Order: sequence, then structure tokens, then C-alpha cells
Amino acid sequence: MAEAVDPPFDRPDVGFNDLSGWTWVGCYGGYYLQAELLREFEHGFFTRQWQGREPEVLAGYLSAGVTVHRPRQVHSAVVLTASAAREAPWPESDGLCSDAGGQSLWVCGADCTPVLLADPVRGAVAACHAGWRGVAGRILAAAVEMLAAAGSRPADLLVALGPAVSGARYQVERAVSEQVAAGLDAGSVAAGLTLLREAGALLEDPEPGRERLDIRAVARLQLHRLGVADERISVCPLCTVSEPDLFHSWRRDQVKAVQWSGIVSQA
Repeated sequence: MAEAVDPPFDRPDVGFNDLSGWTWVGCYGGYYLQAELLREFEHGFFTRQWQGREPEVLAGYLSAGVTVHRPRQVHSAVVLTASAAREAPWPESDGLCSDAGGQSLWVCGADCTPVLLADPVRGAVAACHAGWRGVAGRILAAAVEMLAAAGSRPADLLVALGPAVSGARYQVERAVSEQVAAGLDAGSVAAGLTLLREAGALLEDPEPGRERLDIRAVARLQLHRLGVADERISVCPLCTVSEPDLFHSWRRDQVKAVQWSGIVSQA
């Protein structure tokens, strides 16, 4: 039986313990995070402590009797229906949208943002792996548009952005910033860069030709521009690079390892 618990580690630093809007859930298998905004939906952002357990196992900690759907992630902006990703070989995609009830949708990452979207009116959900390439390619727009095509309204959506690399720890080249800016569809790259800076998503870096990119702030900005209000978006404050006990991080360790995040559709 899962239940809300105190943080799994005794940590004195404020950043770890100040998880307003987020809850640690403990069960016999370990701990995972939930966004209180999505409390009506069975979902979880799992940590590196669950390494070795794939979605087929993890799904059971969220809900019994669900079907498991997962893509073969390739840093794309492709979103598929869940029914198209039900068994191996998993299709190449970085996002899934539910098209029936009782579907458990999963994405993984190690620094990129796991994004879970839910429509409390229809019970539909989506899950996206949103790194800079996916955000630049407008993967969140693709997910919102797929949900809308099935009857969801962007204004009704609830979205949780899970643990990912923070802006302070994510140095990128100007070429990356420009591609991300272009993905905002602001009319020009220069206009997009201005929007990024105004949103606090693009920060100065002391090294010439480099900048710091807050990919979750970019995702939030894109969602705003798609019609999702700020109060309907929850951002986890934990940084994957800064929390080696909790999360795998490619940028920190240069090791291919991931943590999974999933959500279950209601209809």
C-alpha cells in the first residue's frame, strides 16, 4: 500500500525538503514522487533507487490491471497514441497520448524533463520525454494538439514537470539556445531568445559562446503559449545533476542510466 511519507533521506538543505506541491510516496518497493496537482491520477516520478525495474514492473506500484505503453526514445518530437506502443519492438517516439482507459504511459530520462499531462475532464493523459531537442521540435505542442484532437481543451490540462537538470547546471552552446528559441514559434529566433530571457529560461554564462538553459522553464513557457495557465503547471524543484543519491545524470556521470516516470489514463 502506497502512502505519503516524509523525504526518504534526512537532508538539512532547504532545496531538498522544500517540495511544495510535491509528495514523496512510500511503498514496499521504495519511494517515488507525485505532483499534488495530478493527485486525481495514478502517476509517479521514480528515482535511481528503482534501477533494474522496468515499466512492466513499476506499473504495478501505481495501479493494478493496466496495460503498459512505452516508446523507444530517440530525442525526437514525435508523439504516438499509446495503442501504437504496447509491445516490443517499441516504436521510435518521445511522447505518448492515451487513447483508452487503463493505459499506463511511461517515459524515461536522465537530465531531460519527464512531462506528464492530464485532462481531468476526459480522463485522458500524455507523457513526454522533453530534452532540448524535443522542446525545440515542439513535442509538447504535439502532445497538446493530439489531446485536443480527441476532445481535450488546453485550458483544462494539468501538467507536471518532473526532476531534470536545472538551469544553473546546464551549459549549452548558443546554437542550442537558438534552436530552442525557434521552437517557441515567436516569429523569429531573436524574438524567441527575448522570450526565453524574460522567462528566466536563458541565463548568462561566463564562458564565451555559452549560455545556461533552464529546460523546464522553456517547457513551462511553451505550455503557456499553448493555452495552459501557470497555476495548472507544477514544476519539481529537484535537479538531477545536484542529487546523485536520487537521480541518474548523464551530464554528471556520463553513464547511460535512466529513471522512469508514468501516468495512468482514466478513459
